[in-house]
Amino acid sequence: MLKDKKAYSSFSVNDTDKAFAFYKETLGLDISKGDMGILELHLSGNANGAIIYPKPNHEPATFTVLNFPVDDIETTVDWLISRGITFEQYDMEYIKTDEKGIARGEQGPEMAWFKDPAGNILAIQGK
Repeated sequence: MLKDKKAYSSFSVNDTDKAFAFYKETLGLDISKGDMGILELHLSGNANGAIIYPKPNHEPATFTVLNFPVDDIETTVDWLISRGITFEQYDMEYIKTDEKGIARGEQGPEMAWFKDPAGNILAIQGK
């Protein structure tokens, strides 16, 4: 019954004005404002994108809410740093990041994580 339905992702923020500016100006993504303070994030290659909704008692997600595959993680990290992004630093058994915040482990693809203004975790993934 759900197999042929076009699903979409959603997550909350505590300030949609800050979120709108961050996703549009800092990350350079296509985003629009909808009814009731809801933001519509239009993601390349995904017809449905993601919904960002206001939540007064918002608590940041403790997991990655959006992943962006990139061709060159080094260049992308440098570009995001130049736009004011600070990357998360991890030193755990399965995730260890370098000084730039890139995990270069043998367990999977290169990854780097950062947060939006509401504290939600986003990631870029190298090839």
